[in-house]
Amino acid sequence: MRSPRTLAPPPAGRLRAPGARTPLALAVPALVAIAFLLMPLVGVLARTPWNDLGTHLTSPDVLEALRLSLVVSFCALGLSLLLGVPLAWLLARVSFPGKALVRSLVLLPMVLPPTVGGVALLLGFGRRGLLGGWLENTFGVVLPFHTSGAVVAATFVAMPFLVISLEGTLAGLRTSYEETAASIGASPVRVFCTVTLPMVAPGLAAGAALTWARALGEFGATITFAGNLPGTTQTLPLQVYLLLQGSPEAATSVSLLLLVIAMAVLVALRGRWTGGTTDRAARPVRATDDTAPASPPATVTEEPLTTSVAPEERWPLHARVTGFNELTLDAGPGTTIAVVGPNGAGKTTLLRALLGLTPRARATLRLGGTDVTTLPPHRRGVAWVPQDGALFPHLSALSNTAYGLRAHGTPRAEARRAAQLWLDRLGVGPLAHRKPAQLSGGQAQRVALARALAARPRLLLLDEPLAALDQTTRAHVRHTLRGHLAGFGGVCLIVTHDPVEAVSLADRVLVLDDGHALQDAPPAEVTRHPRSPWVARMLGRNAWLGTATGDGLALTGGGHLVAADRLPDGARALAIIAPEAVSLHLDRPTGSPRNVWPGTVREITSAGSRLRILVTSDEAPDLVAEITPSAALELGLADGVSVWTSVKATEVSLVTL
Repeated sequence: MRSPRTLAPPPAGRLRAPGARTPLALAVPALVAIAFLLMPLVGVLARTPWNDLGTHLTSPDVLEALRLSLVVSFCALGLSLLLGVPLAWLLARVSFPGKALVRSLVLLPMVLPPTVGGVALLLGFGRRGLLGGWLENTFGVVLPFHTSGAVVAATFVAMPFLVISLEGTLAGLRTSYEETAASIGASPVRVFCTVTLPMVAPGLAAGAALTWARALGEFGATITFAGNLPGTTQTLPLQVYLLLQGSPEAATSVSLLLLVIAMAVLVALRGRWTGGTTDRAARPVRATDDTAPASPPATVTEEPLTTSVAPEERWPLHARVTGFNELTLDAGPGTTIAVVGPNGAGKTTLLRALLGLTPRARATLRLGGTDVTTLPPHRRGVAWVPQDGALFPHLSALSNTAYGLRAHGTPRAEARRAAQLWLDRLGVGPLAHRKPAQLSGGQAQRVALARALAARPRLLLLDEPLAALDQTTRAHVRHTLRGHLAGFGGVCLIVTHDPVEAVSLADRVLVLDDGHALQDAPPAEVTRHPRSPWVARMLGRNAWLGTATGDGLALTGGGHLVAADRLPDGARALAIIAPEAVSLHLDRPTGSPRNVWPGTVREITSAGSRLRILVTSDEAPDLVAEITPSAALELGLADGVSVWTSVKATEVSLVTL
């Protein structure tokens, strides 16, 4: 009997996706392209006079050209950094007329023939150029045929590499880091130097390396604009050009040196400074919330103190918001307002308007007795905690927390002491020296909250601060937050989709829809009489829109609902039906229910110890019922089962809109 044949595993490094097969029509040209690119490099290696390599590279002319090349390339790199970094930031962060033209100007030296670039430099900066005569007469600066001219030529052709690389890195950096830094008091220059630059350091290093390598190898623009003067403008590439005419072997040796330098730059860049995200906080090295963190443990002070720093002043809020959002906010010191509403309702836009960070809406804002409307974000005293916390990944938890204090001029030692106190109060004191990537989601959120509170803001804005946490961690952080908000001397706005957060943390609930306030009331009032279908559903209730009639509601989608409440005929209203008030039957019920509809079970989900049953019907809107598991078993409920639903008229609440 023949044994069954088994396929040998493919050799290591030759794994292919199932069914993947390279078309011959593509493989052959690709291989030819590789050979085309490789052949010149092989030619240099094959023709290099290895025995005379040391002699060629240590000749006085070559050493002098090498020295000059290093001087020119590093000066060009410095000039590129001085001019290119602000230009890259401008292109990545600012919208202005002619931006596409400016970007084209940046790219132009990369596609322009180098000799044409040299001619253009002569016409611009030469003695008879547009600017050259003024430079010579005013400052005595003559660029052509001078080392400074070689620097200008190298900068002209090399700076685009820095600008393009850094612009891409800046574009990939989330603006929430910079905006959060501004909200806790950092000026734009401080934000750029302490947040933006450290976070884009990999992209900046890559661009700088490429810029330096390109400046080191510049030839065409240099010889056209600055000439070929030994010891003054004769750089190493120009030396190669001269050696080719009299000593080809020496030219090959010097070319090998430049080739090795270029390859060294590429090898150093490969996989280290390029090809990855600049958002180092997003790297998957963070511990999860339900994984025990490394020593020291984060839970040693899990039950935080319920006292907060006594505020020196009290800051009532008055805001008039216009634009996409149209509303007025007034709140006394110590008030916490939960902002709720569907996606696109304008919740985050409201917060950003109060911060002064969005053109979509504008806020006339008064905090206490101070009108801060015209002040920039870093001087408003409005601290913002975005949903992801936006902790600066290059700083420790302690330095993150002290950042706002340092931005306000607090001495370093004092700022760090205060920051440590806030971390201790929020239960993450032992983690002070960890970087954000070493913190779990719950720990990071507490650090972000500590950073905002430590900055002593007049207005605190929290954008879904607990959304990314698991239930256990959320309960701990909610308890901590409630304790500290109780002693906060300003006003706090919390954007949330969680009814538990809205009820447990807030003194008022602000309901937004399409930028307008539908309801602004205490949580108990919003819970009893929600004026928004979205809020009613968030609270777990059925919500049907309609128009009041003599005995109930004519539903917007068709059908009729009988209610014990009476409203003026024609009034727009919202019918609220609690899921536990909905009864399910296998046969049409008889007796007291006045609202009865046939339907079909479409979804069964768990809600604690009970089940929520979604029933669809052609005669009424979708309806959610809440029953016990034993009742569901008795009825034999499953997806697709036909049932009858009934609601008593007395169980229907009507809210005028």
